[in-house]
Amino acid sequence: MNFIPNIKNALLFIILIAGHFLFAQVDKNTTSETINLYNNLKEISKKNILFGHQHALEYGHGWSNETDRSDVKSVTGSHPAVIGIDFSGFSGQSKDEIEKTKEVLRKNVVATYERGGITTVSWHFINPASGGGFYWKDSISVPAMSLIKAGGSHHEQYKEILKTIADFAHSVKGKNGTLAPMIFRPYHEFDGDWFWWGKKYTSREDFIAVWQFTVSYLKDTLGVHNFIYAFSPDNRFNSETEYLERYPGDDFVDLFGMDDYGDFGRDGKYDLKAGVKKLKIISDTAIKKDKLAAFTETGLESITNKTWWTETLLKTLKSENLKLAYVLVWRNDASSPTHYYAPFPEQISVPDFMKFYNNSFTLFENNLENIYTKKFKIK
Repeated sequence: MNFIPNIKNALLFIILIAGHFLFAQVDKNTTSETINLYNNLKEISKKNILFGHQHALEYGHGWSNETDRSDVKSVTGSHPAVIGIDFSGFSGQSKDEIEKTKEVLRKNVVATYERGGITTVSWHFINPASGGGFYWKDSISVPAMSLIKAGGSHHEQYKEILKTIADFAHSVKGKNGTLAPMIFRPYHEFDGDWFWWGKKYTSREDFIAVWQFTVSYLKDTLGVHNFIYAFSPDNRFNSETEYLERYPGDDFVDLFGMDDYGDFGRDGKYDLKAGVKKLKIISDTAIKKDKLAAFTETGLESITNKTWWTETLLKTLKSENLKLAYVLVWRNDASSPTHYYAPFPEQISVPDFMKFYNNSFTLFENNLENIYTKKFKIK
């Protein structure tokens, strides 16, 4: 019998599988550190989940701009595994203010990278065509997605804003000269009506066109190769079809996410069954498309439920065999006595949060070793 054709076919299959594993991401020229992070996040999601906190290092409950401090670290001894930052200050400001913002965030991202933590980036994009900031404000805001797409009146301005983002992405280098990978999550909660890019003000076609241009321009023209691209609506979907209604395509998304406060205690209302169903949709979609999934935003403002961490969040995350890389709760405002989503010393949920922290399922920064290499392991 002639086994050579079978051997050739087997080798070809192995090469194809290896290539698929290596280049599962949107950017085929992505850095090795970003590839390793992507693959390690996928492995983590099989048995564990990372905990994240927005703006954790920049400020917290009653403090701001203190080196190596976070409220989560003050409670547990470890920073969150995932640190959220925002590109909001990269436009709509003076050049000097933009440069100051970039420098603060650069130090933040590099420090997180050097410690072995992970950065995720939201973008509360200030409307480039009107006043009103990033929120939609009647009689002030204009629906700008149609204006910033290719051929629109503000397209060239949008390209300059993306260049500011690209310049930042090229600047976040660790001591060894490698670039820090970041999970970039633009145009989040796009199914709502509170942001100017929301569904009420943007056609499906314009949303997809802007998303596709953004990803292509960053990676192909501006040479950004350290981004993992995350797609995250709010919780206004009940099926995969609804979830993917504005999906820009497999070539433009690395990670499926969801922001959901409404099912997890906002205004005292809980619908955990609905929350789990939606998380199951994004988890299953990610598995089907060989991509990542994450609970990209949630939380209970003021954490008035002292067992929220174990009885609400942890039970949800461990149900239905969900495959989620991380869960991120929102920020702790430095000045507001009530706007916080992670505990700080003596907050009423601290004992329960420590149970959440000590659970073998949840991972914090001090549990990660070599997350940006093929030698990654959980401590």
